[in-house]
Amino acid sequence: MTVPAGRINKLFGTEGGVMLSLYPAFPDDFTTDTPLLVTIDALEVPLWCERFERRGQSGATAAFADFDTERRVQELLGLEFRIGMEEDDEDDEFYLEDLIGFTVEAEETGTPEVLIGTVTDYYDSDANPLFELEIGGRQVLVPAAEEFIAHIDFEGRRMHLVLPEGLIGLE
Repeated sequence: MTVPAGRINKLFGTEGGVMLSLYPAFPDDFTTDTPLLVTIDALEVPLWCERFERRGQSGATAAFADFDTERRVQELLGLEFRIGMEEDDEDDEFYLEDLIGFTVEAEETGTPEVLIGTVTDYYDSDANPLFELEIGGRQVLVPAAEEFIAHIDFEGRRMHLVLPEGLIGLE
């Protein structure tokens, strides 16, 4: 996702430097490993900073690779630039079908036993979405309801379910 992060205002120095106005969305931890993105002739062009120096809270000076003369930099004056931002983990969306293939640990309330299996399928339905689990060599359908999902570990590809007593037949 890219967000508007500032504007290229005017020339600074004689070696292709520019003054930037930074918007509040500009990251405090910006490094020159991240390009600034501008639109030139309907094309998105990455600008790689060779130099970048903050000037207060809302200003900076910069020099870009491949824009090393005053004439070349003139093309950039007045352009708004964007920057790629990583989305917060809290806002990450996923789809329940993304959980197919995950290892599942399933337990029923009132029983101490935890069964280990695999999510083998997902059936999407507005009325009753279901996970198909393979546990102990048998296929079991369980509701794909938020209240039954205790934890999802995306990196470890594991899901922990706490299900109502009797749903998957634990004794």
